[in-house]
Amino acid sequence: MDSGRLIWMNGKLIPEAEAKISVYDSALMFGDMVFEMTRSFNKKQFKLREHLERLYYGLKILRIPLEMTMEQMEKHCYETIEANDHLFGSDDEHRLMIDVSRGTLGIYQRVEGLHKGPNVVIADFPLRWTVAGMGHLFNKGINAVITSQRAIPAELLDPKIKNRSRIFYLMANIEASQVAGEDNWALLLDTSGYISEGTGDNFFIIKDNKVITPEGRNILRGISREYVMKELCPQLGLEVVEKNIDPYDVYTADEAFMTGTPFCMLPVTKLNGLAIGDGQVGKVFNALLNQWSSNTGVDIATQIKTWNTTDGSGGSDAPTPYRFKSNTK
Repeated sequence: MDSGRLIWMNGKLIPEAEAKISVYDSALMFGDMVFEMTRSFNKKQFKLREHLERLYYGLKILRIPLEMTMEQMEKHCYETIEANDHLFGSDDEHRLMIDVSRGTLGIYQRVEGLHKGPNVVIADFPLRWTVAGMGHLFNKGINAVITSQRAIPAELLDPKIKNRSRIFYLMANIEASQVAGEDNWALLLDTSGYISEGTGDNFFIIKDNKVITPEGRNILRGISREYVMKELCPQLGLEVVEKNIDPYDVYTADEAFMTGTPFCMLPVTKLNGLAIGDGQVGKVFNALLNQWSSNTGVDIATQIKTWNTTDGSGGSDAPTPYRFKSNTK
């Protein structure tokens, strides 16, 4: 059944089911693609420009020869939203997915009918797809699981460039899915044994009223991470520290949380099954979340709880962005 949603792809708005790239594309061959994913509050895009700036930094560093300017990309993002907005309910939010691949590899350029040059894809779908099933975490918190799968360090593949070469994230999710119990999210160490990041989220601890997060060396420097550090913490008079932290620092912290674009922030109340602090959602986390809600005019936790009717997979056993279903019994 046609969803009615339209995708902006290489200059045209086309039906969602028709938005495809070639099997000869560099994205399929090498994971050679940069991307961004955004969200709205009350249907107004949040930090879209910052997402696009990071996208264009990645395009520059990876030398993907896109001629489209950032201003043009921004215009096409809003065109895509406008084309789909009538399909969104009053309580829906727009989640943009912006993908840019290098395009068809040179040896396949002679194939007729293939788009030449970089592929640009802008999709717009309901945010609830990503966050459905997360609502209870605002009350219960996540059990962060340190996996044997390490983060790839910047000297090998710079994680500050948001790219699609992310199988190490998926392997960490699969490993976390084997752990007994529920609400287990992967937490990766870097190659020196320090906490780096989750599989699509940044990590923070709170100790003695200080907000502490790993240095921005071997992580994706998230837009939400930046917002907490540069805007929310100053609003609340909280000191922010970037430094190496190890598992011991997490076990002995007062609170912990993760940040990510779709859910903004979620509490982490356990590490490897052991309580962090008193094992409850902490007051500093709640203060930060409440400030974020106040700034955007959306009660973030309540909104996501309202969508908390499924796990976001549509009943499928296929992986979701933040969860991998174990097939073991």
